[in-house]
Amino acid sequence: MSFLPTSRAISRRSALRLAGTGGLLTASGALLAGCGDGGGGTKPTSSASGPSKAPGAVPSPFNTPGSDLPILTPGGYTPSSRRATWTQQFQNGHGWSAGGAGTKSYELNDTALFMQGSQAVRVTTDGSGRQSYVRRTGMPKMDLTNKMIRFTLRVDDVTHLHKLAFYLGTSSLANCFQWQFHTHSTKAANYVQSGEWVVVHIQWADVTNTSGSYSLSQTGVPSTTTGFTDMSFVAYDDAGGPVTYHLQAIEVLPDTRTTFPRGAVSITFDDSRSSVHDLALPAMNEHRFAGTMYNIAQAAGTNGFLTVDQMRGMQDSSGWEMAGHSFSTDAHNSGYNQLSAQQVDEDMGRLRDWLESNHFSKDNFAYPHGSFQTTSDGVGVDRIAARHFATARSIIYETIESFTPAMPYRLKALTGLNDGTNTGGSTLAEVIGQGGKLDRCAKSGDWLILCFHELVPDNPTASTQITQTGFATVMEAIAARGMPVITVSEAMKHWS
Repeated sequence: MSFLPTSRAISRRSALRLAGTGGLLTASGALLAGCGDGGGGTKPTSSASGPSKAPGAVPSPFNTPGSDLPILTPGGYTPSSRRATWTQQFQNGHGWSAGGAGTKSYELNDTALFMQGSQAVRVTTDGSGRQSYVRRTGMPKMDLTNKMIRFTLRVDDVTHLHKLAFYLGTSSLANCFQWQFHTHSTKAANYVQSGEWVVVHIQWADVTNTSGSYSLSQTGVPSTTTGFTDMSFVAYDDAGGPVTYHLQAIEVLPDTRTTFPRGAVSITFDDSRSSVHDLALPAMNEHRFAGTMYNIAQAAGTNGFLTVDQMRGMQDSSGWEMAGHSFSTDAHNSGYNQLSAQQVDEDMGRLRDWLESNHFSKDNFAYPHGSFQTTSDGVGVDRIAARHFATARSIIYETIESFTPAMPYRLKALTGLNDGTNTGGSTLAEVIGQGGKLDRCAKSGDWLILCFHELVPDNPTASTQITQTGFATVMEAIAARGMPVITVSEAMKHWS
């Protein structure tokens, strides 16, 4: 299947990264349609695809056509896309309907804005906070064992977006599993942003509710994964104003168990704190676990932070991955959203050079403060990260990450895991308790990325701190479930 409209010129670098979605490339980097999974060509998108920026508003290296298209394949890897076993592209005659008490208007065959074929579905909510949906019932029975679901969607303006969900079931959804896969935040980073196409994966580990005859076991296992006839994509505004959303595709594809039958855990650390060497490393060595450390280059060797020699020792003796977080301490502390695109590009370039000069992994990156939103001059930070790295990790955790990931420059990770009192974040029970994140990952075969910052001997005072004892308890819980622990680099070696 081809995700790129043929009328839109793209850079050769972008084309090489995106070509795995189904097209063939000319020498100039143009994409030729008609060679993808679906065998059909694509038509040009309408000029209504979005407002253009004023000339010179963005530095020329970043002002590339097609910047609203999702980056689906990591740089440096062979472009590929895990092929769908069932697909709905919402082309003419698709048979789905739109409705719900919260729907004001809709166009089931919208030819003004689309990514695939010649149309998509467009729906506008009424600003009441009630449910709006795109739905079909009574389809032939589907077996979703060892499968996940992929959406390609767009929200024109997320100002009044509240949440997105999906229902899967039978009997006109009287029996159904429910996924609430996006709740919009006015403060934190958001996976879904205004005016861009995004790709989302949901897996069995992410089910948030059930109804009718369907249920989840105490360890989070669904009562059935087959026989489904009904699907409903659901959106809610915040009752403060309407939201217009576009749905291009709902697809079924092999899930993470294809690669990791018992799931996989990546234990990552941000900021290069010396407590990781002193307190986390011994606990992980006990189980022969290796972690991924996202380093601030300028912090190396300063008070409270790892030295380069300690980083090399962890890498060479214990198999750890030394990855990048920022070059400049000031850039990290301010956040890339406070910098221009040129400044962010320079910081990432210096960081990659520093990693390479110290013989560390130069492919993987984590955003300062987990934010991949836009720079001060309006360029997506994830777009800049794609110029330098193969993956970029956030601290968004609405669903467990999948393998392959839906968007490798928006890797999801659970952060704030701690055993403090009144510190916020996630409690240990949410992760290691019965039916918690580890159980769901092990039973459903997902890629659980954990993000830690600092270990303390006792009494955490912030959500970014966890005690040495609490951390050891998490490591023991992972080992007890027989789940593989892999660095991010090791995970990406399985990309195909």
